[in-house]
Amino acid sequence: MSFAKPEGAAVESDVVVVGAGPGGSSTATYLARHGLSVTLLEKSHFPREKVCGDGLTPRATRALTRIGIDTSESNGWLHNKGLRVYGGRTEPFELPWPDLTDFPPYGLVRPRSDFDDMLARHAVAAGADLIEGANVDAAVLDDRTGRITGVTTKDGRTFKAPIVVAADGNSSRLAVSMGINKRSDRPMGVAVRTYYTSPRTNDDYLESWLELWDGERGKSNLMPGYGWVFGMGDGTSNVGLGVLNTSKGFGQTDYRALLKRWVDHTPEEWGFRDQNMVGKIQGAALPMAFNRQPHYGRGLVLVGDAGGMVNPFNGEGIAYAMEAAEYAAMAIAEASSRGFGSASAEKAMRAYPEQMKASLGGYYRLGTIFVKLIGDPRIMHLCTRYGLPRKTLMRFVLKLLANLTDSHGGDAMDRIINALCKAAPSA
Repeated sequence: MSFAKPEGAAVESDVVVVGAGPGGSSTATYLARHGLSVTLLEKSHFPREKVCGDGLTPRATRALTRIGIDTSESNGWLHNKGLRVYGGRTEPFELPWPDLTDFPPYGLVRPRSDFDDMLARHAVAAGADLIEGANVDAAVLDDRTGRITGVTTKDGRTFKAPIVVAADGNSSRLAVSMGINKRSDRPMGVAVRTYYTSPRTNDDYLESWLELWDGERGKSNLMPGYGWVFGMGDGTSNVGLGVLNTSKGFGQTDYRALLKRWVDHTPEEWGFRDQNMVGKIQGAALPMAFNRQPHYGRGLVLVGDAGGMVNPFNGEGIAYAMEAAEYAAMAIAEASSRGFGSASAEKAMRAYPEQMKASLGGYYRLGTIFVKLIGDPRIMHLCTRYGLPRKTLMRFVLKLLANLTDSHGGDAMDRIINALCKAAPSA
């Protein structure tokens, strides 16, 4: 949806949201439901591709349900019931998603090209104005206060609002333009993926490889990172790997070659070979553990990858971007009711970064310790060799890595994980 404006006039709204990925579109949806006028800017045109594993845990499933998305299989979603883990032996381990009060017992698979388009249209249905082909290149600042009052696009348009949401991804030109840079003391990952036509396309488990061998298991080199295989249900499988900056050689590694070295030694019948590849091998950065802060300041709100909200334990970003969107919209709506720009409204806006730290800060701090440990393939090998065969331990690890615990009550595992997160200093 787009609309015309008089030549040279600025479009004004209560909030401008830059970037119509899951974080941006969700923020726009929640804001529109709060009764605010929202302009949602997307630099490309839908449908458009994004580098992603396309697999969603029950945490993301809950976020979609909260925003009103029908996640039924009849609505085009592929359901999965757990995680299949390779590591420590030839045969994999299958770990069902935990049975919890706070989260549903299933995850999802859906291509990002379709997923993002659906969320953007959902925002439009809620009342947001979506403008595609709006490539934001600069912030408009108040000369006196340094506060952001809008944005401009490369084609010369101006969009003004008292609050601007930067949901413009890892590079977040908006945040950088206002002096909010990445923190070097936070982990960063790189993910590469491609698609193969494969008989493994129908699979009710997400699949994770905690050991990447460049030949026969146990008789070749153990490579850095972790791999995944997610059946897409359309004749293809999404196959990829992630590497952390705590791994040796990060930044000097040819990740596409690394992916090919791994899949070339998977069983021939799976079809993960060049002749079956659909599209190119593509990569993307994974900004983790709040690597860009503050999440609010001088009228600018950071949501999703722009605020480094990827889970360092498992590389998941969509669930946390959508959760942040809900928190951000609540704070913005409260600030609006107090009068944007007033001292009271600024207090209301501070609730957003405080909420993010309260809900995820301790958990992400634990994640930064975790990635330092598994950055050494030898440690990962020891963990998979001695940890995976112990079912009780692995159920605990699955809950920790996927951040799936009941916040109230729950079992002993939930209480231990929740206590650890509360005890850890915020990231």
